[in-house]
Amino acid sequence: MSSFHALVTGASAGIGAEFARQLAAEGCGLVLTARRTDRLEALATELRDRHAVDVVCVPADLADPSAPTRLFEECARRGLAIDVLVNNAGYGVTGSFLSRPWRTHADFIQVLMTAPAELCHRFLPAMRERGRGRIVNVASLAGLVPAPAGHTLYAASKAYLIKFSQALSLENRAYGVHVLACCPGFTHSEFHDVTGTRDQMKGMPRWLWLDADEVVRDALAAVGRGESIRVSGRVNRAIKMLVKLLPDRLGERLVAGGGKNFRDST
Repeated sequence: MSSFHALVTGASAGIGAEFARQLAAEGCGLVLTARRTDRLEALATELRDRHAVDVVCVPADLADPSAPTRLFEECARRGLAIDVLVNNAGYGVTGSFLSRPWRTHADFIQVLMTAPAELCHRFLPAMRERGRGRIVNVASLAGLVPAPAGHTLYAASKAYLIKFSQALSLENRAYGVHVLACCPGFTHSEFHDVTGTRDQMKGMPRWLWLDADEVVRDALAAVGRGESIRVSGRVNRAIKMLVKLLPDRLGERLVAGGGKNFRDST
C-alpha cells in the first residue's frame, strides 16, 4: 500500500488525526490538511518517524470556497494519486439559528456540506479510472436521530452527509470505489472544547463515550467491507434502532429533554 495516498481533512486533532495514524500504520502516504499548521507539522513528523511514510501538509481553511480546488490542484502538482479521501473537517455552532449571523452559518455549510461534496466530485473520477478507492465522510449519530434545539444546522449537515454517502456508494461500488458515512456518537476529542460545551459534557454517562481510535478502526473496516453507513459502538447502534421504532413526536420529546443538558438553544 506504499504507493497509495490518503487525503484527510481536519487532520490536526481528534478523529482526523487518528485516521492519519491508522492509515499511516497501513503504509499509506498522506496529505494532511487543517487550519493549524503547527499541529499538522507535528503530526507529520510523528508519522514519518514511526511509519516511514510520505506525509505532505497543506494548510487550508475549508470555509474558503476556493480551498477544495487548491487542495486538488496541489495533489495534482505533486503527482499524488489519492486513493483514500477522508472528509473529517467539522465543528459545531452553539446557540439557536437566529442567535448567529448568516455568515457564521454560511461558513458552516461550506465546511461541513459543500467542501466534502466538492472534494468527492474532484477526486472520484481518478479513483473510478484506477478501479479502486475509499471515501469516508465523517457524519454523526446526530444525523440519524431527532434534532434538538440548538446547534441548529449540525444534525442537518450530518443527515445530508449520510444520504449523500449512501447514494454515492451505490453509484460507485461497481467501479471499485467504496463510500462510507461514519456515524460516531459522543467521542473523546477537542470538539466540545472548540464549541465551549466541555463543562456540559462532564455530566454525560461514561458509557456513552467512545475513543477516537475505536471509531476510526471501525470505520476503516466498514468501508473495506463495502458498507455505506456505519454507526460506531453498540450503544449508539441500539439508540439508532430504538429511535426508528418510536413515533416521531415521542422521539422529539425525548431528544428535546436530553438536549437541554448539553446544547445551548438560546
